[in-house]
Amino acid sequence: MRRVEAIAGNLELQLKNRAADFDCFSLALDEGCDVRDTAQPLIFLRGITADFQITEELAAMQSIKGTTTVWTMHQAMFRWSSLTCSLTYFWQSTSAAVKAEDELDVDGVVEEDFGKSRDASRTDDEVVQREEEAIQLDGLNAAQIKEIREKSEKHVFQAEVNRMMKLIINSLYKNKEIFLRELISNASDALDKIRLLSLTNDEAMASNEELTIKIKVQVQEKNMLHITDTGVGMTKEDLVKNLGTIAKSGTSEFLNKMSDMQTEDQSTSELIGQFGVGFYSAFLIADKVIVTSKHNNDTQHIWESDSNQFSVIEDPRGDTLGRGTTITLVLKEEASDYLELETIKNLVKKYSQFINFPIYVWASKVAKTVWDWELMNDIKPIWQRPAKEVEEEEYKAFYKTFSKDSDDPLAHIHFTAEGEVTFRSILFVPTAAPRGLFDEYGSKKNDYIKVRVFITDDFNDMMPKYLNFVKGVVDSDDLPLNVSRETLQQHKLLKVIRKKLVRKSLDMIKKIAEAQYNEKFWKEFGTNIKLGVIEDHSNRTRLAKLLRFQTSNSDTEVASLEQYVERMKEKQDKIYFIAGTSRKEAESSPFVERLLKKSYEVIYLTEPVDEYCIQALPEFDGKRFQNVAKEGVKFDESDKTKEKREALEKEYEPLTTWLKDKALKDMIEKAVVSQRLTNSPCALVASQYGWSGNMERIMKAQAYQTGKDISTNYYASQKKTLEINPKHPLIKQMLNRVHDDAEDQTASDLAVVLFETATLRSGYQLADTKVYGERIERMLRLSMNVALDEQIEEEPEEEPEEEEEPAEDDYEDKEQIVDDKEEEETVRFLQFCGIFTM
Repeated sequence: MRRVEAIAGNLELQLKNRAADFDCFSLALDEGCDVRDTAQPLIFLRGITADFQITEELAAMQSIKGTTTVWTMHQAMFRWSSLTCSLTYFWQSTSAAVKAEDELDVDGVVEEDFGKSRDASRTDDEVVQREEEAIQLDGLNAAQIKEIREKSEKHVFQAEVNRMMKLIINSLYKNKEIFLRELISNASDALDKIRLLSLTNDEAMASNEELTIKIKVQVQEKNMLHITDTGVGMTKEDLVKNLGTIAKSGTSEFLNKMSDMQTEDQSTSELIGQFGVGFYSAFLIADKVIVTSKHNNDTQHIWESDSNQFSVIEDPRGDTLGRGTTITLVLKEEASDYLELETIKNLVKKYSQFINFPIYVWASKVAKTVWDWELMNDIKPIWQRPAKEVEEEEYKAFYKTFSKDSDDPLAHIHFTAEGEVTFRSILFVPTAAPRGLFDEYGSKKNDYIKVRVFITDDFNDMMPKYLNFVKGVVDSDDLPLNVSRETLQQHKLLKVIRKKLVRKSLDMIKKIAEAQYNEKFWKEFGTNIKLGVIEDHSNRTRLAKLLRFQTSNSDTEVASLEQYVERMKEKQDKIYFIAGTSRKEAESSPFVERLLKKSYEVIYLTEPVDEYCIQALPEFDGKRFQNVAKEGVKFDESDKTKEKREALEKEYEPLTTWLKDKALKDMIEKAVVSQRLTNSPCALVASQYGWSGNMERIMKAQAYQTGKDISTNYYASQKKTLEINPKHPLIKQMLNRVHDDAEDQTASDLAVVLFETATLRSGYQLADTKVYGERIERMLRLSMNVALDEQIEEEPEEEPEEEEEPAEDDYEDKEQIVDDKEEEETVRFLQFCGIFTM
C-alpha cells in the first residue's frame, strides 16, 4: 500500500513539473517568441510518455483495495490525460514543432511511447472530438477557436424568434429542402444591394468586382455546407440586428399564420420566404450555423448559433472575404443527403434557376478529378427581355428546361402587362396533356411567383382550374410577400393578374392554326375548354368560339359553332343538337330523322360533359340551342303544310286521348302527333327543362357513385310526352283498333309495348326489364298462335348411373382428346382475331 501511495505521489509531482513546463512554453508562444528551433515541445512530450510508464504500473495494481489509493491513482491518471490532450492539440496547431522533431536525434523508443500517448488520450474521447471539430471549423485553428469562445459576445434570441424557430423546425421537417432556396434568395438580395450601391459609389465594389453565389460541400470536414456570396455583407450591428431579432409585428403575424395553417393541416413552406424569416430554415438541417460576413464599412465578423443562443466576434483571421457573406452549415446526421452534389444541383435548378446572378457549385470534372466551379443557373430569365429579341429556339429550350417536357410547346405567348399592376409573363400550351390531368382537378398549377425565385405551385386562384394545362412563368415586383398565401390569393392585385392571364391564354389558344387546333389541341384539351364554358361566366363568349363538335355535316371533321351558324338554313333560328354515348347512337336516334331528311345540320354530343356545356350557353351569335330530344322542335311550314298537320292532329285525337287517359295513363304526360319522326312509330320526348335520356343516364351514374337515390329527384320523376308518327302503319292500325273497340286488351298491350320500345329508343332506361321481357314473350305467343297458358315441357329426372373406373389407357385417350380439342379451339380463336392463318 505504501509503495502505491509513493508512486502516486511521485506521479503527481512530475505532472506538476510537466504542467509548469507546458505553461512556460505556451506563454513564450503567446508573447511572440520565436519557437521554431526549440525542442521544448518534444522534450515535454518525452517526459509525459515516461510518466505513462508509472500509470501502467498503477493500472496493474488496480486489485489493491482502498478508497484513498484508488482515488489518488485516478486523479493522477486524469491529470496526465488532460495534459496529454492539451499537448496533442497544441502539437497539431504548431508546424514548427514538427520541424523540431525532425531535427532531433530521437530513438525508436520515443516513437513507441508516443503511440502509447495517443492511446491514453482516449480516456477523454469527447474532449478530443470537440477540439478536433473546432480546429476544422471554417478554417479556424485551435488558438483562434479558443479566442472566439472566450472573447465573443453571447446573446439570447428574442422570445418570439425562439418560438418561431421551433415552429419552423417542427412544421417543415418534411420539406427541409426549402432551406437552400431561402439562403440563395438572401444571397441574391445582398448582391442586388451592392450592385445598387455601386451605381452611386465607385468604390463599393473595389474589393471584389465579382457578383456570384458559390456553394461548396465539404464532407471530410465534419459534414459542412458553405454558401458564399459577394454581396453587400453585414456589419457587426447588422449581424446582431438581422439574425438575432425580427420586427415584433411581423414575427407575431408569422407565428399566428403558422399556427393556423398547422391546425388546418396546410403546407407552411411558402410562409418562410414571404415573411423574411428564411434564414432560420437553415436549422432544419443544421446543428450549428456560422455566418462570416464582411461589410465595406466594418471589419469581418463571425456570427455563430446552435439555435438556442448566438455569439458575435471579430474574425481573428482578418479580412478573408474581401466583401460578402459565407454561411457555413454543420449538418445534422439525418441531413446527410444534402452533402450529395446531385441533390444540391437539383435543388438549385428547381428553386433558383432564374436568379439574376450566377450560382456555382464546387464540383469535379469528368476528364480527370479536377475541382472547379460549375454554373447551375445557366438558363436566363428570357421573359425579362423584349419579345421581339427572343428567338423561337430560345422559347423552346426555355420551355423544356422548366417544364421537364421533351416535346416542343404547341403555342406560347410572351407579354408585359402594365397598369394597376405590372408583371411579365410567358405562357405555353403543351403538345400533349400530362398524365392524370383531371386526377386532382384544380389542385395544382404551373405558376411561378416572385422575383425569379420559385416560391410555390399551389396558387389555385392564379389561373382558373380549366386552364390547369397552361404552363408558364409570372414575374411581378408588385405582389406583397409579407402576407400569407390565403391573403395573397384574395389580394386585389392577384385578381387583376388572373384576369389578364386568362385573356392572354385564350388569345394564345385562339391563334393556333385551325388544322393544328383540331388535330392536336382539341383532342388533348377539348374537355378543359368545355369545363371553362361551364365555370367561367365572364369569358364564356370567348370560350364558346373555341368549342369543336362532331356534326352531321362531316363524318371525320369537327366543326366550330361559327362554322355551324354560317351553314344554317335561311329561316333556321336554332342550333340543333342531340346527345348520346356515341356518334352512331346519336345518328340512329328517332329525334333526328326529320331533321336529317330536311338537310338540317345536327351537332352530335358524345362526351359526358358536352350536354352540361351546351346547357351553360344560353345562345351563340344570337341563335339559341335546341335539344332535339326535348319539346320545342318546330319547322318552318307553309299554310298548306300547317293545314295538313292540323288535320292529322284532329284525325288522331281519339288515339292520343286514349293513350293519355287509359292505355298509358300513369306513364306519360300526354300524347301528341309528332313533326320530327319519319321512320319510327313513336318517341318519348322530355319537357323543355327535363332530362334527356343521355342526361338521365349520367345523373344515375353519378348518383350510384355517391350512394344517392335518384328516384326522388324532381327531374327524374317527371313524366314524358309520347309523340306518335301518323304515317307509320303500326300507329294507323292502333287508331283503327281504338275506333273498333277502345276496351280491347290486346290494343292496350300493344300500346304499352310501343311505349317501352320508345323509351329504349329515346335513350331512357326501363324501370322493370323483367315485366318488359314477359310482355314481349306474350306478344310473340299471340303472333305464333301459342296458347298463353301453355306450360314449358319439363325434362324428366334420370337415375344416376354407376360409373366404372376407366382403364389407364382410357385416361390417356381422353387426355389426348381434350388436348386436341383445346388446341382446335385456340386455333379458331386466333383465326378469329386475325393472328393465325392455316
